[in-house]
Amino acid sequence: MIEGVAQGVRELAGRYQVGDLLGHGGMADVHVGTDNRLGRRVAIKLLKPSLAQDPAFRTRFRREAQDAAKMAHPTIVRIFDAGEESVRDDRGAEVLVPYIVMEYVDGQLLKDIVARGPLEPAEACRITGQVLTALEYSHRAGVVHRDIKPGNIMITTGGQVKVMDFGIARAISDSSATIAETSAIVGTAAYFSPEQARGETVDARTDLYSTGIMLFELLTGRTPFRGENPVAVAYQHVNSDAAAPSSLNPRVSPALDAVVLRSLAKDRFGRYQSASDFRADVETAAAGSVPVRKQVATNDFNSTLFGVNPTSTAGSEAAIRQLTVDRDDRVARTQNRPPVAWIWAGIVTMVAVIVAVIFWTFNLTPANLAPNLSRDVPSVVGQSYEAGAATLEGSDLVPRKLTESSADIPENVIIRTDPVSGIPVSPGTAIKVFVSSGEVTVAVPDVSRLTEADAIAGLEARKLVYGTTARDYSPDLPNGAVIRSDPAAGATVVSGENIREGDTVDLIVSNGLVNVPDLAGSSLKNANDALSALQLPVSVTADRGCSGGTVSGQSVVGEQAQKTAVTLRVCSA
Repeated sequence: MIEGVAQGVRELAGRYQVGDLLGHGGMADVHVGTDNRLGRRVAIKLLKPSLAQDPAFRTRFRREAQDAAKMAHPTIVRIFDAGEESVRDDRGAEVLVPYIVMEYVDGQLLKDIVARGPLEPAEACRITGQVLTALEYSHRAGVVHRDIKPGNIMITTGGQVKVMDFGIARAISDSSATIAETSAIVGTAAYFSPEQARGETVDARTDLYSTGIMLFELLTGRTPFRGENPVAVAYQHVNSDAAAPSSLNPRVSPALDAVVLRSLAKDRFGRYQSASDFRADVETAAAGSVPVRKQVATNDFNSTLFGVNPTSTAGSEAAIRQLTVDRDDRVARTQNRPPVAWIWAGIVTMVAVIVAVIFWTFNLTPANLAPNLSRDVPSVVGQSYEAGAATLEGSDLVPRKLTESSADIPENVIIRTDPVSGIPVSPGTAIKVFVSSGEVTVAVPDVSRLTEADAIAGLEARKLVYGTTARDYSPDLPNGAVIRSDPAAGATVVSGENIREGDTVDLIVSNGLVNVPDLAGSSLKNANDALSALQLPVSVTADRGCSGGTVSGQSVVGEQAQKTAVTLRVCSA
């Protein structure tokens, strides 16, 4: 029920009108929308309400959305706004729906384009080059995307590339504990970097690896690593080498093979170190030339480690050789070594500062640490709302009542608070108080005119139990169609008690027949009304043997097929 809440949201923040669904994925649905304040068209991404269950996610989500909103570049989809909308689900409980308001892009997703087959190498390079332009801009701004994939890239009707969801992936992935959870929420494991798969800290080079995976897919129509589950794919990212794209698409040049395979190096130091370098090689390969691999100059490093140049000592053996050469063979130093006494004086000073800071921190009073947090949230769980609210107000806090159904906790009893008890807060802070609304009350769905099987499925969808089926007459419903339910559609109370999940509902189903009453002695008008209600065609003949205008007889009586014609004999002497 909760996952259907987002689809029912029609307005956000009193400003954004939610329109038709554009697409949906594992973590969000995207709708077209209208900014009523500025009168512009926007795209609105409604994240799954389950993500908002984690308070840490909500904090990270706001922070990352704010950082992403600062970026303005032609190759990046702008983020205009983000927040959470409080709505009620089908059970009456209040849930938070996180949302993102983005620039509306008239075009199609790159994943839908590549699903039709490999792209021409020139077009694949053009798209990849624009993606790398977006990454170069974001990396300079200190934002790592972490979820580059065709599903996050739009191609406008004019061919412009637009990268989406900058910064949002970080807020979500930081809330995930395992590879399986991360792959279910943040993108697809097919685009993981080896460091992501190992759970290590990621940097800009993770985006470059994912871009390499995407370029491979654009050239070949498939990703280099595939498996039965995300963990199997992640294992290949760490332990298996990718095939050359030309082995799957002969139109791919050896130069492009070299660029793709370098971008997919397992060691992040072995792949491209910047988006600009990657883009330059892609453009060179697209032009038919072979990129020249640049070597890092040794003079780029201004320092040594224990007399060892880190550039010339990439391996441990080289480091040992430098440390064991004769003094005369060492590279001449350009600076004098500081006196040893100065070094020890600096170390002692640093230790003293650290000890002083630790001592000062542990001797601070709570008031010194947080002068604005002057009281703890009292424990009110298990109390009635009235009693708990009075307790909170007595602590100069503001209770905000939210209801939540519960089969175990009685109605009007407090289930929990947010923040929880014991957390220090400022006076006047609003405290969310979740109060039990009792067991879930269910309204009987309208199953009339459905087949018996569909009606039973509809009841089970509301967690109601199908009871028995009774047959009855119907003037128009075919044999087997549901006439009504017992309790009736929309009912929430029976005999003074609420209808709850697990209660039984019976069905009354059409037998495809009508019961024609004996209308002898009735006036012609009453007889005609009775037969018309049964949707039966009526004809009249005169009976000269009697007078008075009443019905003296009829052609059929009792159980008959629907639409059976009835002839009335009317006294007319």
